Amino acid sequence: MPGIEAMTLFSDHSFPRHTHDHYGIGIMTAGAQKSWSVIGHVESRAGDVIMCNPGEMHDGLPATDEPRGWRIIYIDPSLVARELAGESVDGELIVRPVVRDPRLARAVARLFAELERSCADPLAAEESLVSCLMRVAHRHRVDRAAVACASPSVVKAIRHLDAAPETPISLAELASEVGISRFQLLRGFAREVGTTPHAYVMQLRARKARRLLASGASPADAAHRSGFADQSHLTREFAKHFGITPGRYAISFKTPAR
Repeated sequence: MPGIEAMTLFSDHSFPRHTHDHYGIGIMTAGAQKSWSVIGHVESRAGDVIMCNPGEMHDGLPATDEPRGWRIIYIDPSLVARELAGESVDGELIVRPVVRDPRLARAVARLFAELERSCADPLAAEESLVSCLMRVAHRHRVDRAAVACASPSVVKAIRHLDAAPETPISLAELASEVGISRFQLLRGFAREVGTTPHAYVMQLRARKARRLLASGASPADAAHRSGFADQSHLTREFAKHFGITPGRYAISFKTPAR
């Protein structure tokens, strides 16, 4: 389905704090995970529905010594907005990071099954998607008031980095751009965003490379266009953020030869 990407992972990898361009909704299939999220620290275990919001800073670490597994679907925000346009949903949709809702879990499992079919039934897939979104929108939202807001200077720094993550910039230049000292920027950014400006830029570049790879770019081209020093640099950051290499990710978008 256009605007949707599905992924299955089973790993003991610890993901650093990062964000996604899309909404994420999935199911924990094995083990347990602890995460920093939009509402603070949470834990999830097999059977729980896990979710994330576009631009939400979060991480993911095994909660035990064992690997954990999950299946997750990333949905373009514009698709979510279109699907919910006819519903009585007020304001921006902010989803909870973890919920135990067997009915929603079944709906997510059905949607994942439809997306896995080689000849997917559009009607069945769309029905499953709408069922998931309606359930989330009406039962598992987070009030905007419960989400901490960043200060004007940090918001300005984020916007500057978001606009051109591939362009090199020093901490001094960024601090001058937003009108505060380097120390104030570093402290404020870490406190309010949950990571440092450099780490934030690295995950922005990794996300840009991911989009380029999905559109058919080679790993070398994606590295160059995303602002990485070289392909090796991209590979290290990509694996750190997404748990797989750029090459393996790119292969998943290629149509098998017939």
